[in-house]
Amino acid sequence: MPDTPRPDKGFAAELKDAISGRAALLVVAVLLLQLGFIASYVGALHHPQPHRLSIGVVAPAQVSGQLVAGLNGVPNNAVRATAVPDQATAVARIKDQKLYAALLFNPSGTQDTLLVANARGPAAATAAEAIVTAAEQSQGRTVQVQDVVPLADGDAKGLSAFYLVVGWCVGGYLVASILGISAGSRPANRNRAVIRIGVLALYSIAAGLGGVLITGPILNALPGSIAGLWGLGALVVFAVGAFTMAMECLFDVVGIGLAVLIFVVLGNPSAGGVYPPPILPPFWRAIGPWLPNGAGTSVARSIAYFDATNITGPLLVLAVWAVLGIAVTLAAVSIRPRGGRPMITEEVL
Repeated sequence: MPDTPRPDKGFAAELKDAISGRAALLVVAVLLLQLGFIASYVGALHHPQPHRLSIGVVAPAQVSGQLVAGLNGVPNNAVRATAVPDQATAVARIKDQKLYAALLFNPSGTQDTLLVANARGPAAATAAEAIVTAAEQSQGRTVQVQDVVPLADGDAKGLSAFYLVVGWCVGGYLVASILGISAGSRPANRNRAVIRIGVLALYSIAAGLGGVLITGPILNALPGSIAGLWGLGALVVFAVGAFTMAMECLFDVVGIGLAVLIFVVLGNPSAGGVYPPPILPPFWRAIGPWLPNGAGTSVARSIAYFDATNITGPLLVLAVWAVLGIAVTLAAVSIRPRGGRPMITEEVL
């Protein structure tokens, strides 16, 4: 006998069957992630204000203290001014990234000089110029600006290092996400985890080199050592990818969302790309140096423009993220039962 047609369950019943509780929770999580993205980017970038912007003052002893006090008296702790013995020391400290700017007082005239480094962030140089110009005008003086570390011709806005690092971060969490989706969020065993980490390492080396070649020889957008930037790129990609892999091992597909939260929602606006740390609001200024985006941007700019000064701390930050990702991945595979969605390609990686 022919099958009897099943009665239509109705839209409400179909809706209940079609949308599981897990799917609903994931949709809500995506909505919250989207709103967090908007809040983080707009919150970090909508109202830039300098905070403790480091400015050196080169002036005779009889006026140095007054100038330092005047700059430190700018409202909202906008400036952290210190006396500097001479111009050569001021230039050296700017190039060592210990100062953002330096005011050279002219005792024989009324026009002073402000030394800045646009390579460290045009927004910081602009903020220093605005603050010093206002202070000088109140004393009946003028100021001329001298850029001691200018940007490369192909890096007009000073954003090449930032976007290079952002691209590396995107590659890191995307490749880890793809490996997790195609081969299961948690590797089948410790050996498979080591193989997957090895694949990530090879990808990181290729991605680091590709990014440097594009921004350097191909586009001439960023100067600096190709080998140094290549090594940095490999470390950034691997650190972000390894940590994303760890999050997937612990939280399955939700781990991808957590990686996006850390590296996109929080990491990009706090990285010091559009606005360097002294220009960012307190929350983003505090977290930026501790995330791969901020640490990587700092090192990339230093390699490109400042002879790789002050890179030990940021490199250690990146290394910690990488080691933490490896350790958590291996521990999750060794200790916890294997989870994730089994797929036919599981046996590959």
